[in-house]
Amino acid sequence: MDKKILVIGSGGREHALCWKLSQSPKVAKVYCAPGNAGIKQHAQCIDIKASDLPGLASFAASEGIDITVVGPEDPLANGIVDVFREKGLTIFGPTKKAAQIEASKVFTKRILERAGAPTASYKVFTDPDEARNYIVEKADIPVVIKADGLAAGKGVIVARSLNEALDAVDLILVKRAFGDAGNKLIVEECLKGEEASFMAITDGFTVLPLATSQDHKPVYDNDEGPNTGGMGAYSPAPVVTEDLFEKVMEQVMIPTVKAMADESAPYKGVLYGGLMIDDGVPNVLEFNCRFGDPEAQPILMRLKTDLLDLIEAALSEKLDSVTPAWDNRAAVCVVLASAGYPGSYETGKEIHGLEDVEKMEDVMVFHAGTALKDGKYVTAGGRVLGVTALGNTIKEAIDRAYDAVSKISWEGMHYRTDIGRKALKYI
Repeated sequence: MDKKILVIGSGGREHALCWKLSQSPKVAKVYCAPGNAGIKQHAQCIDIKASDLPGLASFAASEGIDITVVGPEDPLANGIVDVFREKGLTIFGPTKKAAQIEASKVFTKRILERAGAPTASYKVFTDPDEARNYIVEKADIPVVIKADGLAAGKGVIVARSLNEALDAVDLILVKRAFGDAGNKLIVEECLKGEEASFMAITDGFTVLPLATSQDHKPVYDNDEGPNTGGMGAYSPAPVVTEDLFEKVMEQVMIPTVKAMADESAPYKGVLYGGLMIDDGVPNVLEFNCRFGDPEAQPILMRLKTDLLDLIEAALSEKLDSVTPAWDNRAAVCVVLASAGYPGSYETGKEIHGLEDVEKMEDVMVFHAGTALKDGKYVTAGGRVLGVTALGNTIKEAIDRAYDAVSKISWEGMHYRTDIGRKALKYI
């Protein structure tokens, strides 16, 4: 076959998508807009921003793109699927209305209530004084404060003291640190337990679960420091037992897809549930409307089935006819970041050692924030690389990933040294 695929985005997840889709025997060419320096190994990068919806649509039309796959949440939340569909272009992802499941935490809570899915108790505020009074008088500390809209993974604050909670209200509703994402704020019960990422592909009817995974959001070891877009991930996640897997499907994923259809927002694409697991009981922390990043990297390393087959089955509402095959081995992704991330950071630092890692078996380095300068790779973002390795056990995958990490360096590079450690207590 000779299909042309366009992947939208420029991070590690998009590198993994381009890498996986380029392996399909049905694919003649993969394009990525805008892409990054590493993606150029697997796709032709097109200089169109992910936010330029008309530009992307006109490129897809003029180039005869067969299927467009959207990586990040922003274009989905801004209605890229609607724009493409109006022009008769095939695109994989939820509509603007359905993408509210990530773009608005208030919308998500309403859907979860409609689905009867387990989640934390909460209150919504637009007035900072009302939010402060509620926290002082009624909230249990620790408490979670969330900006309603998209804030690049940074709009959720777990306040461990009363002052921290009041500062979070100030940050979101008064200082407007997250812009319009902070028009509303949720004060939510702080759930205890262990987090897991549960992703599925859905065609609006069938929900096809992918391999389980676990992300590591805080920037430092032992889950300390501010939240980031994700500092590493591994798959499978042993916290999600077979019994729990069934519970999540029956109590969360299937009822949510049905509730979306009942809301006249049928959901087609990747639905990602961020879960808190406590004593075998799942609660929904959030939903995302796309593959997780960095979870996509280990999951796609383990996926043996042609990814395009799954996407085409979802688009044609025939997901009930496919069963994905998985590599039995574990995969671990360690994110290498710029000094200062998730705060301000410098770019343009030369990256050393990539050629040594390329010689390693069962290791892929997915580029997130890189550029080419005078033929050399340099840093161009906060999260720079996702070093991803397979191993017969989680321990072996961890060791292989960190062995690869030890070969890479640049000025100020930092990373967590405990990715995957939570999995070891189950083994």
